[in-house]
Amino acid sequence: MSNRCVVFCVLLAGFCFISWKHSLIGVKDALKLAGRGFIFLGICTWLIYMFPRLKYFFFPVCQELPDSPLHESNRQKQEQVRRVQQHQHNDKTSDYAESVIKPRQSVLLQQRMERYHRMTGETWKLSQGFPVGGEEDQMCGDADADENPNQGARRRRKLLQTVTQDPVQQEVPKQKKVIVLPDEPSADTEGVVKIALRCPSGRTICRRFLKTWSSLLLLDWMMKTGYHPALYTLCTSYPRTELIAAADVSLEEAGVLTNTVLNVEEKEPSIT
Repeated sequence: MSNRCVVFCVLLAGFCFISWKHSLIGVKDALKLAGRGFIFLGICTWLIYMFPRLKYFFFPVCQELPDSPLHESNRQKQEQVRRVQQHQHNDKTSDYAESVIKPRQSVLLQQRMERYHRMTGETWKLSQGFPVGGEEDQMCGDADADENPNQGARRRRKLLQTVTQDPVQQEVPKQKKVIVLPDEPSADTEGVVKIALRCPSGRTICRRFLKTWSSLLLLDWMMKTGYHPALYTLCTSYPRTELIAAADVSLEEAGVLTNTVLNVEEKEPSIT
């Protein structure tokens, strides 16, 4: 409010000064005009100051009276009704959760567990199972009905002894395969090829063979080196092809015609 008064005073003073400059009035008339302006400004300021008080004087604010007993009882009834409705909604929500949501969640969880056990191969966890001795009691229930307690106890004791007894395992002597490679031919022998085995460990082994020899000798040589044919195979360097090894296939028929480098590689697991 003070900023507005200052601006108004400045504008009024400027207006009075400009009017006096462009008029023919004298100094006395100018002072009278300025005095009247200040009087008008004072009256306006006083009215602005007194306006809120006059407003409260002519239009008094009515104070809120305390609620009557009737209004208080109505308010309590409304609150009671709201509480009852809220309790009803809560009961409906809990009933819906117990009868609909939780069964759905349990079914989804069971399906996920079954899918997980099938993927991991642990399908035995999906069975309900039975207590120790339960299956035996169920199978022998009819037999127990026809015998006295002593006979049943004797039969169970014999059955327990046969179950706990370690079965006699007959040791079958394993025939160990003895790998015998033919003597290495000389370098000037006709039909000699030099074959190098490049092992996964980085080691390279060389040996001379005849083209007419069986290609199975290469697998025996690889096994003697320490790589079993059940896990490893022989492949050519370029182009990469798996070497055909059979008893009736010679090295020449398998594709070994000149000095060759063969790679010992792991067999790819067969997907069945």
